[in-house]
Amino acid sequence: MPLSNNLNPKDLFSVPVTSLALEIGFGGGEHLLHQARLNPQTGFIGCEPFVNGMAKMLAAIEKENIKNIRVFDGDAVELLKVLPPAALDRIFILYPDPWPKRRQNKRRFISDFTVTLLAKVLKPAGELRFATDIDHYAGWALAHLFKSRDFIWTADGPDEWRKPWTNWIETRYEAKARREGRHSSYLTFTRV
Repeated sequence: MPLSNNLNPKDLFSVPVTSLALEIGFGGGEHLLHQARLNPQTGFIGCEPFVNGMAKMLAAIEKENIKNIRVFDGDAVELLKVLPPAALDRIFILYPDPWPKRRQNKRRFISDFTVTLLAKVLKPAGELRFATDIDHYAGWALAHLFKSRDFIWTADGPDEWRKPWTNWIETRYEAKARREGRHSSYLTFTRV
């Protein structure tokens, strides 16, 4: 998918789409494919820098002739920089690399800088979904998103963030975490 400063994301799809979603770091692609099958009217942009995930996704798209997914194999930050303001209805960040060592924290995808970019490209009332099995990364994400005036956390109850979203499909990362005894956090934020 080519990048340019006048990118109109709806023009990327060969079929008409009524809404747009972005998945940052789709890994094996289970979630992205599932969402695209359930929502044929939504154009999905999947961003994944790793070749194995990209190859798996491209093979599935071709095999199933899926028309509502486009992929980008570069840095998601570069994509966020060129997307027009308020272009997206939903953003998924699922099981990103937690960079667990303190000196690595600066490499985490969620930062003050990226939260600003996410706010720019998400429509008002749009949804940002973040899932992780690393408790301190969930805390990190909450702290950065709470600092932003652009997002509100939508949890209605004390345990809601422990329940997967409607139409959720377990990813291989989630399955691995469960096997290793870790519980996932499913955080939902709305763009103000």
